[in-house]
Formats: sequence, structure tokens, C-alpha cells
Amino acid sequence: MTDNGSAAPGWYAPDPARPHDLRYWDGLAWAPQGTSVANTAHAPAAGANPPPPETVPVRAVRRQRPWWTSWPAIAVGFFLCVFPGLVLLWMRRGTHLAIKVGATMGVLVLFIAIGSAGSSEEQPSAAAEPTPTPTATAPSATPSPSPSLSATATPSPTASALSTPTPAPTPTPSPSQTLTDGTAAAALVALEVKAEQAQSPYEREAFGDGWVDVDRNGCDTRNDMLILRLYERDMSGSCTVTSGRLTDPFTGTSIWFERGGASEVDIDHLVALSAAWVTGASEWDYATRVAFANDPLNLEPVDAGENRSKGDDDASEWLPPHRDFHCQYVARQIAIKGKYGLWVTPAESSAMERVLGACPDEPLPAAGEVIALDIEEPAPAAPPEPEPEPEPKPKKTADAGETSEDIDQNYGACYKLPAGKGPYVKGVDPEYAFYQDRDGDGVVCE
Repeated sequence: MTDNGSAAPGWYAPDPARPHDLRYWDGLAWAPQGTSVANTAHAPAAGANPPPPETVPVRAVRRQRPWWTSWPAIAVGFFLCVFPGLVLLWMRRGTHLAIKVGATMGVLVLFIAIGSAGSSEEQPSAAAEPTPTPTATAPSATPSPSPSLSATATPSPTASALSTPTPAPTPTPSPSQTLTDGTAAAALVALEVKAEQAQSPYEREAFGDGWVDVDRNGCDTRNDMLILRLYERDMSGSCTVTSGRLTDPFTGTSIWFERGGASEVDIDHLVALSAAWVTGASEWDYATRVAFANDPLNLEPVDAGENRSKGDDDASEWLPPHRDFHCQYVARQIAIKGKYGLWVTPAESSAMERVLGACPDEPLPAAGEVIALDIEEPAPAAPPEPEPEPEPKPKKTADAGETSEDIDQNYGACYKLPAGKGPYVKGVDPEYAFYQDRDGDGVVCE
């Protein structure tokens, strides 16, 4: 018998435990059961020895090994011994990096080799037990083993041959889907974004003349805000704040307020009136603009210097120096714009988004209702009448040397003229003839 599983015709012992119980293999099938050496013409010659048991065409039985000699156990042993040493090597200071990298690569190669050896040994043996096939001459129905010692495995479909559908890409949620309702960031997404535009030039008078008592509590909006924000305050009556202290949100410092004195407090419109004008307010009626200018949501007592530094800038052009107020500052602006239907410019929207990136859960302040008074826009003031032009001075006439009420007397020399007299122009003032025009410019007694 050869190593590839084929056997030449001859006598063999199918059972290794009974090496002297020989049966004849004709190259295609075993002789029927019960056939012996004595009753067949194929009996071996006297003195012929049967093939050794290891050549018998039977399936080899693999010897079981102890679990502690298996490849997984060996890999765990190496891991427990080698890996701690590798970690300690990397923790060691002063060792050259090339040594650490080389040792690490060596360990990786070792584990790859162990894994490859284990996988190759686990492959099934090519030799398989002969398949019993019945023979035409067999008197018994007992099948005989097939002489083929190699099993041809039916190829199974590989992963590459299978038709695996490609999963559809998961759609990325839009920013509005990931934002929490009730936050300033979600409200910002809902605002319209477009460039500035206005129907006419901005004028402060379009938003009313001074502060108004929009809530009908007897106090104008300015004093309402001072009462709301100042502490340690002194009052004159129930509305007028004469002094007090403010914790300024723009600078984070404490500021003293004094009415009529060296006050350092202004009432700021967080969304400046002129900035509102070019982002939608120019289309409002007068009552809505007055309500906007007096809305407490848009008002804040702040440091006067910072308020004037801000001017009419939006969030893309100016932010308070006190960074802790940035999120609330932008949220208030978004709330007032949403309340009155103002839009934001592209630069302003981007700046607000950057600020809220540090505080995505900043709540949107409660906007409340628009309190528009029943107030009419005053008629535009009539242009002032032009002042009448002064009548031309009557021309003086007199002969040389004469004097009258309209002609100055002849003082003889310009240096003798009293204050308020002269100069005299040739052809206009008769006094010109009284004096010498030394420089010939037509004017004397300059």
C-alpha cells in the first residue's frame, strides 16, 4: 500500500488486532467474508509473510494529548510569562526605543507562529475510513470497506461566493434633529438667515421718544430695570432709583449707580435698535417698534463703557468681556429675535452657533407676549423755514473830506482809528480816499 491510500492486490489484515486473519484485496474490493488463505487461489506462497499491520487499509486513530499540552494552553503560558516582562520593559526608563520595539515585534511574531501552528494541526486528516461497498460476489449483505483511503470533500460555498447585500448607509441626523427642544441652540436653527436690508435709513425716533411705561405699573421701563437689577438702592418715591449697586454681567464686576451724578450704568438693548432695523424692524409699525425698545427681555443694566464699546454690533462683531455671560447673552438675543420675527445674518448665526457649542443645553429664556401700546407715530416735524437773507448795506456816498452820520470822519492816519473802525475798500467805502493804500491792494486800514 502506498501513502496516497491506493493498495495493490494482495492479502491484508483489515483488523490490526488480528494480524493473522488475512483477507484478499483484488485492487477494487475485498474478498467475501469467510474467505481464508486455505480456500482461495490467491493464497500466498508458502513462507510468504503478510504485509505489516501499519500497511493495512484502515483509518488511523489519533492519539489524545493532555489538555495542558494543547496550543491554547501553550499560548496562555507564553502570555503569562512574556507579556508581563514586555510591559515592565516599556516601563523601564533609559532603555533605547529600538530595543523596546524590537522586543514587542518579536513577541508578536512568536504569538503569530503559535497561532499558525495550532490552526494547521487542527486541520482534518486527509485519510478517511474506507467507505464500505457491497460486491457482486458477496454471499452476505454485509458491506465491505472501500479501498479508497482519501475522502474527497464536497466544496462548501465560501464567504466571497455568497451574495451578501450591502447595508444601506445610516443617514446622519440633521442638527435640528439632535438638538433638545427648549434650548437656545434649537431656537437658533429656526431663525431665518439672510443679509441685512432696510426700507429706509435708521433713525432712533422710529422706536419712540425715550422710555415708556409699557406694563402700566406707573414706572417707565428704565426705572423698572434699575429696580429689578440693583441692590443696596435708594429710592425717591416708588419709581425713581437715586442710587444703588449693580453686578454687571458684561464685566462680572460691581458698579455703583448714582442718578444725576457720575453714573457708570447704562441700559443696554441686547439686540441694538439699529441692528434690529436692518434685520426686519424697518417693516414694523410704530407701536411694535416702541414695544421692542421697551421690552425687558431685550434690556439689561450694564457698564456704561462696555455698552458704548458694543454700539450697534451683533454677536459676530462683539461679545461681553465676561465669558461666563456669553451663553446667556446669545440666548437672550435669540429669544428676542424669535419673539419679534427678526432674522440673523450668516456671520451672526455662525458666531451664535460657536458660542452655544460650549453650552448646547443653554435654555431659551421665556419670551412672553409683545406688549404693543395703542400709540400713534408722531407726525414728522416740518422742516424749519429758511432765515431771511440780510439786506445789503447801503452804499456810502460823500465827497472827500466830508463827514456824515454814515461816513467815518477822517482821522488822518490809519493808526489813529478808534476800535471798530475800518478797514475801507476802494470803490465801496468813501473813507478809502482819506488814507494811503501803500500796498495797492484796494483796502486801507486793515
